[in-house]
This record gives sequence, structure tokens and C-alpha cells, in this order.
Amino acid sequence: MPRNVTAKTITGHLVLKNARLIDVINNRDEAADIVILDGQIESAGKSASVRGETIDLKGKVVTHGLMDMHVHLREPGREDKETILTGCNAAMAGGFTAVACMPNTSPAIDTPDTVQYIKLKAAEHLVDVYPIACVTKNREGKELAEFAGLVRAGAVAVSDDGEPVWNAEIMRRALEYVRMFSIPVINHPEDKTLSLKGSIHEGFTSTRLGLPGIPAPAEEVMVMRDIRLAEFTGSQVHLAHLSTARSIDLVREAKKRGIKVTCEVCPHHFTLTVEAVEGYNTNAKMNPPLREASDIEAILEGIKDGTIDTIASDHAPHTIDDKLCEFNIAAFGITGLETSLALTLDRLVRKNVITLADAIRKMSLAPRQILGLPLPEIKPGAPANLTIIDPDKIWTYEVGHTCSMSTNTPFHGHTFTGKATGVINKNRIFLEA
Repeated sequence: MPRNVTAKTITGHLVLKNARLIDVINNRDEAADIVILDGQIESAGKSASVRGETIDLKGKVVTHGLMDMHVHLREPGREDKETILTGCNAAMAGGFTAVACMPNTSPAIDTPDTVQYIKLKAAEHLVDVYPIACVTKNREGKELAEFAGLVRAGAVAVSDDGEPVWNAEIMRRALEYVRMFSIPVINHPEDKTLSLKGSIHEGFTSTRLGLPGIPAPAEEVMVMRDIRLAEFTGSQVHLAHLSTARSIDLVREAKKRGIKVTCEVCPHHFTLTVEAVEGYNTNAKMNPPLREASDIEAILEGIKDGTIDTIASDHAPHTIDDKLCEFNIAAFGITGLETSLALTLDRLVRKNVITLADAIRKMSLAPRQILGLPLPEIKPGAPANLTIIDPDKIWTYEVGHTCSMSTNTPFHGHTFTGKATGVINKNRIFLEA
């Protein structure tokens, strides 16, 4: 059973004392006390003397509430894998105050009713949930969904994620259609005529293990196509979970030409190589697959130079039966909401790839900017939407302690340095015990 966590309502004044405030909007990095009343920031400065509940955050960082723009909540339809409640709990425990959920549910998120269902189910949770609707009806790639009704109902983007928009004409029309609403098309870049029935990255390891491979061009060909269509239409395309060096180069070149392209990478793709599948470890099976060390180096460079806009978990919960089976038929995907920030802190910040402020920018502001959402400002009168981080906390991730319904992760038993220890949103607070 998943670990049950709850947030409590803030009553009266709440004073966050002795925090290190990192406000990347206003370039602040300083010691501060933050005072909250009725869900709003009353002050964010030095030496608050207000009476109320006080939390001493010496040694901890307070910053903008984090957002993961690529998660799979599985509800409606696959509540045996995850529910909106358990997914939001996992997000909360991982330090996120907002998530955007992908439409590969059952039924798919291709009607206004389904968008509204998700929003209503999530309304009472501390974590804000923003539905991403389908590009095509039932994600079949044949007929465009009705974007206008979906956006009116609350969809913040369109995607067939889990499946690529394989038809170039459909993709072109989708890019033209979204210009009416100023939302992005998010594509899963995969040419399935190249990936076929592959299980892992094509190369030495796939050959040695006797597993069918997914070649790097299966991603890169689709990246090239989408960039060209974005250039042709003048629309915004967002490329999900990039994993190869050439994909990063293509985005870098496109941005230099002024094309409206953004992209994300996942922590597992800058942390693990294809060798993680040794022993036919299905918890390391994902799509796109783990790649080579040279791809990791390219991803790190892309994160460092700003080519990569945001970091997203691609949280993909599965049942035990989905993974405890022959490798070739095991489901793709891993859980990630509770390890995403920790991996970013441990692998990027502590190793001086980027600063903590840069990591916050990529995990808080960038996803909201891509989706056209309000930014969580830290100033008097702004809603209190905050994440609390202990950058020096040493901890071990155990699947028996997860808030998710699922335990399919290659990071069970890994020890990290750095962890979110609390979040504040909607006049509620969650603190790790």
C-alpha cells in the first residue's frame, strides 16, 4: 500500500524563520523570514516579529513551488497503477506544488468532460493538476481532437504522449490549430518504423543481451520533422524526454534560428546508461531508452548551456505484473516524482553542472512559462506557492516508503544528498515528518 501523507490547513500567521530564500525571478539569494497569512505572502525579508506558528528553517532553502510538466496519473481507467490522489501525494512528497498530467488514460483525455473530471478530482489537493489533452481523438493519430472545447475546459497543452503524432499532416494541422490558443503541442519524438519492437538502446549491450534495439535515429528523425514543421507553421512545439546527443544538437541549432521549440529531459536520462538493464532489469526499461555515456555528456552540456528548458520526471507507474515478466513484453516506464529533485540536486547541482538557482528555474519557472501558467512569485500579496529544500539531507529512497501506487523504479536503495522537505500551496502545508 502507498504511504499516506496529508497536508494541513494553515491557520493564522505562519512564519518561516531563518530560511535561505532563493527567488530566481528577482535574483534574490539571501537569509530571510517569510510570513504567510490566509494563503498569501505577507512579507519576505529579514527578522519578522509576527506572532504565529513558527518553523525554523535554518540550513534549508525556500523557493518557488516546483512543477513537473510530464507525469502519468493513470486516472481515469488504470487506478490499479496510480490515482490522482496517490500521484499528487507522490508529487507533494517530491517537492512539487504542480504537475501536468498526460492524456494516455482510459478513456483518453480527448473530451471536455474528461478534462473537467481530472480538475474536479484534484481540486482539494495541495498540488495543482493541469490536464494535457489529446492531439488526436483517442490518441489514434487519425483525426484531430477538438482543441477549443478542451482548452475551455482547462487543458494547458495537447499531446498524444505514449504515442508519437506519427502523421506529419496531422502534426502540421495541430501546430496550426494551437496558434488560436497560445498552447504548445507536446510530442513524443519516436519514428516507430525505426523503433519497431525494440526494448533498449540499440548498440553493444542490446546485441550482447540478445534484446531488440531502439536506434538513436528513431528519436532524432522525429525531432527533425517537428522542428521543421514548427518553423513552417510558426507555432510552438515542445519535445518530450529527449535522450540522444544529436537530438540536443538539433534543438540547439533550431533555437539559434529562432524556431519556437522547447524541450525537456528526465533525470534518469542524465543519470543512468543502458548498462542499467544488466540482469534484464525491467525497472530500467523505459521509452525513450537509457542511452550511452556520450549521450549523457551531451545532455549535461545541453542543461548547462540552456538548450534544455526543463527537467521532467515522465512519472510512469505500473503494476508489479507489468514489470515482473519477460523483458521484451514488460511495460516501458519508471516512477519518478519522489526522486526527480533529488537526482537533479545530487547529479547536477552538487557536481557543479548548474547552480541551485538554475535547477529551480528549470523545475519551477520554465515548465509554467512553456504552458503559459502564472509564475509563483515570492512577494507580498502573492499566493504562497513554495517548496522547502534541504540541500544537505542524506537519505535513501525505499519503495516501501513511496506515496505512489507503484514501485517500478531503478533507484530503490539509492542514497541521495538533497531532498524536498516541505511544500506550501492553497493555504496548506506539508512537511516531512
